[in-house]
Amino acid sequence: MTSAATPAYRRLSVEERRLQLLDAAQTLFAHRPPEDVSLDDVAEAAGVSRPLVYRYFPGGKQQLYEAALRSSADALEHCFAEPPEGPPTERLARVLDRYLAFVDQHDAGFAALLRGGSVAGTSRTSAIVDEVRRAAAEQILFHLGVTEPGPRLSMMVRTWIAAVEAASLIWVDEDKRPPAGELRDWLVDHLVALLTVTAASDPETAGVVARILRQERAAGPVGTLARNVAPVVSEAAHLL
Repeated sequence: MTSAATPAYRRLSVEERRLQLLDAAQTLFAHRPPEDVSLDDVAEAAGVSRPLVYRYFPGGKQQLYEAALRSSADALEHCFAEPPEGPPTERLARVLDRYLAFVDQHDAGFAALLRGGSVAGTSRTSAIVDEVRRAAAEQILFHLGVTEPGPRLSMMVRTWIAAVEAASLIWVDEDKRPPAGELRDWLVDHLVALLTVTAASDPETAGVVARILRQERAAGPVGTLARNVAPVVSEAAHLL
């Protein structure tokens, strides 16, 4: 009787080995601040020696961190891609679902990245993060039907993105409470509220609001928000 053949060892190509190391590093950086991850940790997670890590990333942990961050940033930018179909707020809800899932999977690394102050933080890492923010702003404006926003609308969108980042950090700190679905709905309402307030004094934003309202459904986020705030608006009317 012959024994089962031992699978032949397969030497990884240069690109395959690099991706293996990068994958191991991304997993570690996702759940631990970069200062708490060593090259020995990466080597152990990948099942290789420390010198081999240096062979592929001669810049050491900093180069590996920036490469992992670049890969994560690309994945995060993909979260923002959404077909221009259906009511804008429902598109936004789907984007936020993907974004919050990303935050959930990269909690410690996400928090360390946005808070800054990491020993791995450099002008290059800051540029990568800013690139993600610009991509998010471009996608929001795309779904609002705006290509060249004026200063008020541009500021409003950037303010909302900053608020989403802040809420995400608080969410991670608070053991991811409230549930992701509730946080998503609140963030959608937040954008609608900012648009409404800005529209009161900015004609460009007023035109955007009028356009997107024609695409919304009564049972969708805008309709639900309108019904929820109607009593508050009615009470405020007594001040007029």
